[in-house]
Amino acid sequence: MRKPAAAKPAKRAKSKAGTRASAKPAEPAMDVAVGRRIRDLRRVRQFSLETVASRTELSIGFLSQIERGLSSPSLRVLATLADVLGVGIAALFGASPSADGASDQVVTRGLQRPELKLWRTGVSKQLLSPASADNKLNLFLVHLEPGGSTGDELYTHDGEEAGLVLEGEMMLTVDSETWSLKTGDSFRFASRRPHRFSNPANDAKAVVLWVNCVTGAD
Repeated sequence: MRKPAAAKPAKRAKSKAGTRASAKPAEPAMDVAVGRRIRDLRRVRQFSLETVASRTELSIGFLSQIERGLSSPSLRVLATLADVLGVGIAALFGASPSADGASDQVVTRGLQRPELKLWRTGVSKQLLSPASADNKLNLFLVHLEPGGSTGDELYTHDGEEAGLVLEGEMMLTVDSETWSLKTGDSFRFASRRPHRFSNPANDAKAVVLWVNCVTGAD
């Protein structure tokens, strides 16, 4: 009769521990910073949420959640928003650059790199070039966690891009063709061509030096 009573607390503890282990830690600060930047850019351009929604084909509710940091957008969504706002994706990296000469900045120190961490998809981008909404050319260090991906859906945006795989392996799809790129392999394509990329490895991350050139932003 005593055994069930003794086992009951252990069962509850096991269930509680399992809940903790399965819960994925959130990173709301990153989502809030990106959302605030998107909202600021939208307001500077005097766009309503309705206008952005119609041009991106995203719902007003979803856009509102992104701006309030309640939803973590994919790279595809961020690229679409950057297009509509007339900037490169680098302009969405958190806080705005300072007003005194930031656009003329030449050097970015290793410890001062802004980072855009798309933690739900296993993709993060460090901005290596000086931050400015006016920049047409931006250099990134892209980290792909094992299984990290931009998603199953191909996406497009303004500009041109190129890169060099520094570590690991990356699967790159452009239009209907897919390539396996390994350390030392490089690529270039127009960003208006539908594309996606991912890390197929289960136990190793990939690191890619990535260049984006915005050709159509004013």
